[in-house]
Amino acid sequence: MTTTVPVNALDRHIAPIASQLEKVAAEVISSGYFVLGPNVKAFENEFAAWCGVSDCVSVANGTEALELGLRSLGVTSGKSVAVVGNAAMYGTTAVLACDAEPVFVDIDPVTCTMDPNALEVILATRRIDVVIVTHLYGRLADMPAFTALADKYGFAIFEDCAQAHGARDAQGKKAGSFGSAASFSFYPTKNLGALGDGGAVTTNDAGIADTLRKLRQYGWSAKYSNELSGGRNSRLDEIQAAFLRVMLPSLDAWNARRREIANRYSDGIRHARIGVPPQGGDEFVGHLYVVHTEDRTGLQSHLAASGVKSEVHYPVPDYRQPLFAGQFSSTSLPNTDLSCASVLTLPCFPELTDDEVTRVIEACNRW
Repeated sequence: MTTTVPVNALDRHIAPIASQLEKVAAEVISSGYFVLGPNVKAFENEFAAWCGVSDCVSVANGTEALELGLRSLGVTSGKSVAVVGNAAMYGTTAVLACDAEPVFVDIDPVTCTMDPNALEVILATRRIDVVIVTHLYGRLADMPAFTALADKYGFAIFEDCAQAHGARDAQGKKAGSFGSAASFSFYPTKNLGALGDGGAVTTNDAGIADTLRKLRQYGWSAKYSNELSGGRNSRLDEIQAAFLRVMLPSLDAWNARRREIANRYSDGIRHARIGVPPQGGDEFVGHLYVVHTEDRTGLQSHLAASGVKSEVHYPVPDYRQPLFAGQFSSTSLPNTDLSCASVLTLPCFPELTDDEVTRVIEACNRW
């Protein structure tokens, strides 16, 4: 019986490094340092250097990296933050947590990242304080365009890099180094994933980094002296930092394998009713391989019958979520609406075998 091709397989991912992880876990246990210890400090330094920035401040998870990152840029009540609506509410949730106003911007239909032209239409009519640029599915957004708009209109850029660890432009500049600050998630399925929750904010601004270090620990300026509002307990565990240090040296190779798989799909899937993303270079790290089809249910059923798993990232635009109770019913973002209605995620992770990739391609082409 042929085994099913999974969308992801963390057991395969962890197995080759399990003994290293067990070793560093034992070292942390015997060290007596469990929170904000030497592994956290070392990982922050190593990840900052890897991203090409001066500072990395680790936190408990990617969602709080988004929120605390926005707070470090002064996002509070009365501020407006531009976001895309096709990225599962993570950025929007952070904006709402800051009591700020989310302003939804349409996407480029090919890259599924924010469309700079759509953003400029909004900027011409109203003030935007911060723009969250989400590098969705592992693809670097059009940073030269957003940087030019920031210079013209005076907003701050905050990058959401939860799916784009290591994506870089033609000059080698990496995701997380373009904006005033940037958030990362280390959820286990990410390109760099811990064995639990974790997150970080990167920045080249020492003042922002200092604010973040206070916010992640109750807003303290000194022990038991609460200086900043919006602070909380948001700290990366020492043991997760140790795990991430083991994994970081392998990340470039993992990204290259993801990219290889994605590019095989884009080259090999030839079906009139399946729209594939463009092949990618270093600007794409293959976090998710997402196709578009007008009959998602039909394709998903066919793939399941062929022994190929699939998922949907993401089916409901933020502004159509039930919590808003029709607040954004007049919002019209045609590219976002169409994309959310037609996206389907195929298997793509570093340990996927060449034979499994072939099976996915053949299954799509047989539909």
